[in-house]
Amino acid sequence: MIGMVLAAGAGRRLRPYTDTLPKALVPVDGETTILDIALGNLAEVGLTDVVIVVGYRANAVEERKAALEERYGVSITLVHNDKAEEWNNAYSMWLAREHFSKGVLMVNGDTVHPVSVEKTLLASRGPDILLAVDDVKTLADEEMKITLDEAGRLRTITKLMDPSTANGEYIGATLIEPAAAEPLADALKATWERDPDLYYEDGYQELVNRGGRIGVAPIGDVEWVEVDNHDDLEKARRIAKGY
Repeated sequence: MIGMVLAAGAGRRLRPYTDTLPKALVPVDGETTILDIALGNLAEVGLTDVVIVVGYRANAVEERKAALEERYGVSITLVHNDKAEEWNNAYSMWLAREHFSKGVLMVNGDTVHPVSVEKTLLASRGPDILLAVDDVKTLADEEMKITLDEAGRLRTITKLMDPSTANGEYIGATLIEPAAAEPLADALKATWERDPDLYYEDGYQELVNRGGRIGVAPIGDVEWVEVDNHDDLEKARRIAKGY
């Protein structure tokens, strides 16, 4: 199994940081960036081969690649998304499809969370695809919400859901077993071909609609944040100091 980070996004709401950097390289604790935390987490659970999907300001990641490999003891493969500023991340994730067959623990490049999330996913292996879910926090309109079926598997995943009907929030970390590689790649392709502005989570929904089974792993009461704006960044800076 390998690690993967989706880090192609521009993060325009984080300007001026993202005038010259991708969102994943925004610092959250001194010089420590969101990408640093992601790589440190993956390395801590033994995933030292890491694929990073880059796009916006990819050169900034390329310039730091050797230093990141040395710092975290990882080997990094970069996958380039030349449409990162035009299309959404369903396409980004699909571009890395050749790596799915190795088994992947994938994390979003804009999420700051403790390594306990990776440990929870690896300890809960079983389903071909397993999503890290926060079923503790109070939800609002912006979150990527989920509902579950009677067997406790994913039924729906979307931001467009009444928060009161949701079973939790997907936090941007997924474990993908090798058996899921081909059906997931096909679902992602159908998703971005239908509308390139869709999220990879829409690809998960496509897979479920086709009869695929996706499990969930509750992460417990831990502090984490998806860094979309400057308020999120301040929260990330506060909680990152406690990791």
